[in-house]
Amino acid sequence: MIYLDYQATTPLAPEAFDAMVPWLRDKFANPHSAHRLGREAAAAVEVAREQVAALMPGGGRVIFTSGATEALNIAIRGAALRMRARDARRVRVVTVETEHAAGRDTVQALAGDGFEPVLLPVGADGLLDPETVAAEVDERTALLSVMLVNNEIGVIQPVEALAGISHRSGALFLCDAVQGFGRIDLPPSAGLIAVSGHKIHGPKGVGAMWLRDGLDLPPPIHGGGQEEGLRSGTLSPALCVGMGTAAQLMAERREADATHIETLWTRARVLLGDWTLNGSAEARYHGNLNLRRVGLDAARLMSECRDVAFSLGSACASGSGRPSHVLRALGLSDREARTSIRLGFGRYTNGEEVEAAAESINRAAAAQL
Repeated sequence: MIYLDYQATTPLAPEAFDAMVPWLRDKFANPHSAHRLGREAAAAVEVAREQVAALMPGGGRVIFTSGATEALNIAIRGAALRMRARDARRVRVVTVETEHAAGRDTVQALAGDGFEPVLLPVGADGLLDPETVAAEVDERTALLSVMLVNNEIGVIQPVEALAGISHRSGALFLCDAVQGFGRIDLPPSAGLIAVSGHKIHGPKGVGAMWLRDGLDLPPPIHGGGQEEGLRSGTLSPALCVGMGTAAQLMAERREADATHIETLWTRARVLLGDWTLNGSAEARYHGNLNLRRVGLDAARLMSECRDVAFSLGSACASGSGRPSHVLRALGLSDREARTSIRLGFGRYTNGEEVEAAAESINRAAAAQL
């Protein structure tokens, strides 16, 4: 099986697996216990925290979570409540039509708490127009939340410029950096950043939220007060260590990974030259290739290409039967959205796999058309 679904999850790095094993098997102590074994586990968690923090903007602090979904929920809800408590006018929470459901749905759910969700449109290339953002982000805005790299179409938003717009209005800026962490520069002006372990060749079940120094949020759950009171519950040293090791590898291998991915992207674009690219070709992470072909039934194509693991869109929405809200936001019809596939590749993909996958996909598509 050829794996081309890196946006859904990435293969676990062997180094991360090896680093985790002792904390799964022998060093099983609770990292919040006061005895020596507990302190050893706590020390391992702190090393992992530093490894993740090394990829973040300077200063700030890293809070471990169960994943990016939890990090986004804590950040969006906490930031909205904090800002409204300081200024009752700040009830607008602004995000983008093409955001991942973890952010988009959380923003929309705030309507039940008296907030005003605002979903910004994108152009046919999937990018935000800064002037449109500036017109919507004002003194009533509590938070602007934008993905760095879109999970479905791979476009890179101008997040630093957007953070500047947010700051000028006095609002907070949250960056969902899940797909870009360790690959694309993070916005140094962000107030909050959410990331995930399993999108950087780390384990599933762990993520992190970065908070700028001086920014305090109300806790969404209560308990033992772990993770500075924001995320009560016993941490898994194994998961934290795995994510920390993966983050360190992302830093060490960033240039080599980028060169490798660029080679794969260039080859894939040639081999799949009859397909139309969804989203910007320039402002884009090249490990994501979202394509469509007129007249194609993409769901049927997937069932016929059983030797290739790829996607029709977000893994979180798979099986819903609904066309992608991201592709619809680009102006595609339901039919056009259903002719689209997403191919994702990265560190452990080789050129031969890309060639074999393209051959399989093209052959199955030709049989339909």
